[in-house]
Amino acid sequence: MSATEGFKSIDPSNGQFVKAYSTATDAEVSAALDKAHNAYTKVWRSTPVTERAKILAKLADLIRQNKKEMVELGTTEMGKLIAQMEGEIDFIISIIEYYADNSEEFSKPVPDRHVPGMQVVTESLGVILAIEPWNLPYYQVVRVAACQLAAGNAVLVKPANSVAGSALFLEKLFLQAGAPAGVFQVVLATIPQIGTLLDDFRVRGVCMTGSERAGRAVAERAGRNLKKAVLELGGSDPFIVLEDADLDEAIRIGFDSRMEGMGQVCVALKRHIVVGRERGEKYKEGFAKLIKGMKVGDPKDRSTTVGPLFAEIGVTRLQKQVEDAKAAGATVVIGGNKIDRPGAYFEPTLITDISRENPLFLEEAFGPVASLYVVDTEEEAIELANATPFGLGGAVASANVERAQQVAAQIEAGMVFINSGLNGHPGLAFGGVKNSGFGRELGELGFHEFVNKKTIRVHEKYL
Repeated sequence: MSATEGFKSIDPSNGQFVKAYSTATDAEVSAALDKAHNAYTKVWRSTPVTERAKILAKLADLIRQNKKEMVELGTTEMGKLIAQMEGEIDFIISIIEYYADNSEEFSKPVPDRHVPGMQVVTESLGVILAIEPWNLPYYQVVRVAACQLAAGNAVLVKPANSVAGSALFLEKLFLQAGAPAGVFQVVLATIPQIGTLLDDFRVRGVCMTGSERAGRAVAERAGRNLKKAVLELGGSDPFIVLEDADLDEAIRIGFDSRMEGMGQVCVALKRHIVVGRERGEKYKEGFAKLIKGMKVGDPKDRSTTVGPLFAEIGVTRLQKQVEDAKAAGATVVIGGNKIDRPGAYFEPTLITDISRENPLFLEEAFGPVASLYVVDTEEEAIELANATPFGLGGAVASANVERAQQVAAQIEAGMVFINSGLNGHPGLAFGGVKNSGFGRELGELGFHEFVNKKTIRVHEKYL
């Protein structure tokens, strides 16, 4: 693990400095863990689940009241289009209310009908460390925190360096909602300090969303310390368009998914696989036409449909991927360049003719770059969909839902959607397989990731 840069916000729409935040000292990180552990052991784990739920419900109300300020802050820090940032805030409210409404049910003891006198009870574990990225600055934090706080754990959050302000705003609201001091804390830690936290016995688990490289480092450190990790490490999600699908609808589904958050979404549909040569050509034309209709501008302007990437480095990386793909024989149908204006803007792009030897074939392009493949059969589409080290999500478009479900069952992924991109819901367990990571967040499965499933059995003669 190497050193990290400081925490500072730069508006990616114009490159202007917004605010710097002080990186925590070693003493401050240690004090935060002390505070979290004490809050957990002395207060939070013994707080009834119904009381924890009331605090979450209050938090949801506070977020509603502060939505406008949160939207402006989030858009300024990472450049997301304002309407999409509003949608992110609405979704985190639904996540928090989901756990407020369901955590009591999720916590109930479960008797085993096959074993007389036996039941399994759910108990919290302790302090959970969450290492979160910049692409959804509120959602990434809340999908861990709401779940784990509902389960009775304490949470330490290390946000991405560019969105510290958004995380700190959430911390303020948690306290206003009545969460005991220390139960939810944002720690502006360095990578070496994160390693120290992972080495500490009081940290009982870690959630991380980020790159494969970072995931390997976190999983190795957690494993060395015999503690559980849940990792979400990105994806290169396939979108199979079968020959019976409504093509216009499929083009719109694929386009909307790929351009959400300017393509900086791990579960976006990145590889578009169309069955049928003629239909593949029409898909290409239709997708390119939608790109041509997009408008570049300020993400705070509601008429803008092309906003910035999160930072200039994102543009640089994407440009190199596109150039490397072209050098290896791929065809750029439209886009493929940095936009000549202030800020971290990159043209929405469609690429085709990507051979298996092309570096883009196995890479995740984290930006508004869609890859198009055309095949002759359903079998070829499934094989191509699975020819990736990633396995986060995927989608199938078809007029025959039963057939689409059969195809979905053959896709190697943690989530597959029929006739849509990500169809999110707080109850939908989120996570992948292969190099996309392991474990689940959200839903009931997410609630049970970091708990002790304790077996209690009464001897038969006392029943």
